[in-house]
Amino acid sequence: MRGARWDYGEPVRLTRNVRNDGTYPGLDSGAPLVRRGSIGYVVDIGTFLQDQIIYAVNFLDQARTVGCREEELIGADEAWAPSRFEFRDRVCAAKSLAIGGVVLVAAGAVGEVVKVIRDAPGGAAYQVHFDALAGRVLQIPEDALRPDELSRAAKDNDDATPLP
Repeated sequence: MRGARWDYGEPVRLTRNVRNDGTYPGLDSGAPLVRRGSIGYVVDIGTFLQDQIIYAVNFLDQARTVGCREEELIGADEAWAPSRFEFRDRVCAAKSLAIGGVVLVAAGAVGEVVKVIRDAPGGAAYQVHFDALAGRVLQIPEDALRPDELSRAAKDNDDATPLP
C-alpha cells in the first residue's frame, strides 16, 4: 500500500457529498453530513480493508469529523470548480437537446444526474439519464439544464402531492 497523501493538520477539500452510511451516531442512515466543497483538517489517518487509506477529517463549519477516502479529497488550495447540480439531482432540459439535428430530449424533459464532470471544457457538465431515452445517458453542459422544480418542491415539503 502506498503512503498517505496528506498528513495530520493539513487542510483538504471534499469533492463529493458525504452522507451517513449508518456509522455516524444520532442521524438517520443516508442523512447528509458534509457538503462537497467544504474544507476540513486531517485529524487521523487509518486504513480500511488493508488497502484503502481513510482520513478522519474535521469540518469545523459543520462541527463534524467524518471518514473520507483519499479519492474524495483534494488539497484545500487545489483548483476547485463548483457545480450547480449533484449526483442524483433531478434536472430538466432548459432547451431541446439534439445530436446531428435530431432532437433527442424536448425542452422541459426530466432526467437524473448520474455523474458530475467538473473539468469538462467550458465548465461543469453532467451525464444525465433522461426518462424518455430508455437507458441512454447524455453529457450535457450546465447551462443546458435547470433544476426540476417539482422534485425540489417535493423534497422541501414531505406532504407534497405529485402533479399528474
